[in-house]
This record gives sequence, structure tokens and C-alpha cells, in this order.
Amino acid sequence: MTIWLFRAGKQGEFENKFLEDERIYLTWDRLNINLKGIESKETLYRRLIKHYDLDKEKTAINWASQIWPIAHSMKKGDLVILPSKFSRTIHIGEVSGNYVYDESLGSPYYHYREIKWVSKDIPRDRFDQDILYSLGAFMTVCKIHRNNAEERIKEMYNNNWYVPKKKNVKELVEENEESVSVDLEEYIYDQISERIIQRFQGHKMENLVEEILKAKGFTTFRSPEGADHGVDILAASNTLGFGDPKICVQVKTSDTPLDRPTLDQLIGTMSNYSADFGLLVSWSGFKSSVTKEIPKQFFKVRLWDSKIIIRELFENYENISDEIKKEIPIKKVWMLDHAVE
Repeated sequence: MTIWLFRAGKQGEFENKFLEDERIYLTWDRLNINLKGIESKETLYRRLIKHYDLDKEKTAINWASQIWPIAHSMKKGDLVILPSKFSRTIHIGEVSGNYVYDESLGSPYYHYREIKWVSKDIPRDRFDQDILYSLGAFMTVCKIHRNNAEERIKEMYNNNWYVPKKKNVKELVEENEESVSVDLEEYIYDQISERIIQRFQGHKMENLVEEILKAKGFTTFRSPEGADHGVDILAASNTLGFGDPKICVQVKTSDTPLDRPTLDQLIGTMSNYSADFGLLVSWSGFKSSVTKEIPKQFFKVRLWDSKIIIRELFENYENISDEIKKEIPIKKVWMLDHAVE
């Protein structure tokens, strides 16, 4: 069984289509070439140079290495990992069909394989850091096999997507493995996420969220531990908290994405507290039954997962309390983004 990393567009724009159609598409724009008729990577590389009028040989080689697998390397039973761009979660599916070329589907959906999605919305934090590092590769398609990743992911598969207590890690990088650029932003988020989990488990997460709201200029009231009656934090603007907007905040720290009932509970709670808006915080993200409600609840509710919490921490770090800064010491670094060149 081989593990393949697949991207659903640079910004995840095709992610919902992948999941709903139960397919992975090779979303390469204008690639109206039946790959089954290509006999070798070298032939593909030459076709790409001509098809796209490429000047750089290195670009054609790189593209060919990513395009070739969907038609010639992937097998039924292989696993496909699809990191979400909308939340800090991962979808995993099993290849169930042969390569199909269908030009009638239009660009960029000419090439696909049928997929059985075996698990969706797995929190990134369940995976070891070295595997997450591999998942950060700036590639549309690539094989994941550093440090016996195939065996370890298979063990997680059999352990309900948790790392087994006795994990088997061979710190080994194959000599012939290609070096690829890594999504540095995602890597940084993973590193900070691990730190926050260590320091703010359970009810301590409410403290972090409250400090972020204070840094944004809100006056807050935090419910004592125990029965929270559907709300953990109340927040409002102005010094005394008598201004608008008035917000009900519910914070959940379970290791599984939240489902629809929790959202419905928050919406009901908002009226009980005469709140204008609701903020639902789930470190492990949200199931599709919740995210589908985002358009309907856009003017009432906001959803924060771990990625948004970290982003809010970045944006408001100067105004965060010294206590939080001590627990999460970070600094801003500016650098050239070579990925856009």
C-alpha cells in the first residue's frame, strides 16, 4: 500500500468537489492529454514542453513527476491524503478505481480516479510532526514515504486515526527521495499548535480564547468551571462591557471535530443571553454538517478552529498579556516567499 499526497488546488478551491464526487482530480489546467497513451515520464516531459510552450526544462521535469502517478503509479487500495485548506484537518481515502480520462468534463477535471473516503476531518494534531512536515510539500501530487510513513499511517488507520502508544519510527530518509519545497506557513502553524496543546489543554483553552478577545478590545465575563449553561465566555465592547456587539462564546477542546448539535445549542443560547452574535471555538475543527451552515449563519455565528486561533494570536500578540506570551513565546519574521516565483 502506497500513501499519496494530493492537493485540491492551491487554495483548496476543489476540496468540496473531491469529497462530494468521491474522486481525486488532477487539476492541471488545460491538460487535455490522455495519459494512458504516454509510455514514459520522458515522453510526458517532452509533451509538456510542447503543450505548454515551457522554457525551463526543470519545470517540465517537476510537472511530469507529479502528473505521471495518477495514470501509471497509483494502484487500487493505495491511500490518498488530502490536507484541508479550510481547517487544520486531513481527509484520507482509498483508491477504488482505475485512471479515467474524460475530456467532456472540461478543464481542470479531465483526469480522475474514484476514491472511497475512509475518514474525513481528522485533526492534524493527531499526526507526528515529521509526517506533517512531509504533508507540507509544495506539490500537487507526491508519495509520502519518509521515516516508514506508510507503515505508521497504516497503524493509525487500524487505531482509529490515533498514533499507537508503541509507535514504530525508523529515522530514515531514502537516498533517492526527491527534496521538495515545504509549506513553511503550515509547518509553523503545526509547531505552534503542538505548543498550545501542551500548555492549554482542557479549560485552559478558555483562558487563551478570553485573552485573545481582551486583546481585541472586548470586556469579558468567564463562566466558572462546571455547568456553563451553553456559554463559556460573554464578551462585549467598551470598558464596562455595555456596548455592542454582545457575543456568546462556547469553547470545545475535544480531540474530534464538532457536529451540528453543538452549533444549534449555541444559537439557542444566544437568545437566552440577548447576545447579538455567537462564537463557536473548536480546537479540532468542525464536521461538514457544521461548515455547510456557515453561509446561513454568516451574520450570526463565527467558527474558530485551531488555525484561526493561531492567526488571531499572531494579529493581536502585541496586546496579549505577559502570562500568555510567556507560555507561547513567538516573534514575527519577514522573508522572501520563493513559492510565488
